[in-house]
Amino acid sequence: MSTQITITLPDEVYQRAERFARLANRDIASVLADTIQLSIPPIRADILDLEPVSTLSDQQVLALTELQMESEQDARLSELLDRQQAGLLIEDERLELQTLMQIYQEGLLRKATALSEAVKRGLIEALN
Repeated sequence: MSTQITITLPDEVYQRAERFARLANRDIASVLADTIQLSIPPIRADILDLEPVSTLSDQQVLALTELQMESEQDARLSELLDRQQAGLLIEDERLELQTLMQIYQEGLLRKATALSEAVKRGLIEALN
């Protein structure tokens, strides 16, 4: 199933996409759809149950600015990344690495959103 949308792109972005589509002998819509699909990471379903950061209390927002991956997960992620770099990952480890990377990216996005919200509320100063 597909959903059709209309978007407005800056001219320069459209022209780059159009040139790429011509070079690849593809239509621009498929190039843009593939680009979006590849650039937006998957999000676990349980993440969607979280309250938006903008609705949280000041204390909850500040707590999220300190969000870190669980130490066991962080250690395992480091181990798997080392194994990947050495070319030693087996298939099960690839899947585990992918899952841990997803958890890491979702946490990082949540933390960044909280930092932005904390600055907007004046709870912390913006970094220059």
